[in-house]
Amino acid sequence: MLADYISPGNRVELKATGKIWMDEDARTKQIFMSKVMDITSDDRIEVLMPFEKGKLVLLPVDGEYSLCFYSTKGLFQCYSRIVDRYRSDNMYILVLDLTSDLQKLQRREYYRFSCALELKSRMCSKEELDAYNRNMKYLVDPGSLDKSVVVDISGGGLRFVANFMYEEGSTIYCAYRLPGNVNDKEYEMICNVLKVQELESRPGLFEHRIQYISIDETSREDIIHFIFEEERKIRKKQT
Repeated sequence: MLADYISPGNRVELKATGKIWMDEDARTKQIFMSKVMDITSDDRIEVLMPFEKGKLVLLPVDGEYSLCFYSTKGLFQCYSRIVDRYRSDNMYILVLDLTSDLQKLQRREYYRFSCALELKSRMCSKEELDAYNRNMKYLVDPGSLDKSVVVDISGGGLRFVANFMYEEGSTIYCAYRLPGNVNDKEYEMICNVLKVQELESRPGLFEHRIQYISIDETSREDIIHFIFEEERKIRKKQT
């Protein structure tokens, strides 16, 4: 059943697949983010009408869309058609019929995407980790941060290269920014150092593989979304 995989509150991407508007209409190319409001049957869902730059985007009835769901059980994709839209308690709702079976996509939480980002990090104490887990982030003082370069990221961790070395099994505070983020958000997380090794080709540089052990789900979803977008850009250039 659909409800076994998708739940109200899950984030969902909508991308037009049918030629509803003129080709130059930006809505045919743009990917809109929304949220699942209700699952009314195995082939019908309701989602919030998306906003863009603070304005409601009126997606048309009979519009055809590819949907990508960010579920706790993974990433799922299907095709759909808008059959109705209505207003309820100052919320604008889209009613969509699913026109294909739900398919599970590769889990981007563990898929590593190659990149080059500046990383700031330092050792983290047990007290800071406990404070972070209690959402008391104001107790975590960034202090003096070491700089290094991220070489790949995923929704579950990252790999970076530095001219210094953390011990395997240590806990570190990390922060980095994703290119293209309109809010210039800095993503902060507490991580566990899984493996460290010196690069054979470049002595004095150390590769670190780390896993997030404390990260808010919104940040994790942002990272996964960034990976999707960058992959799309790469595929578009290759076609």
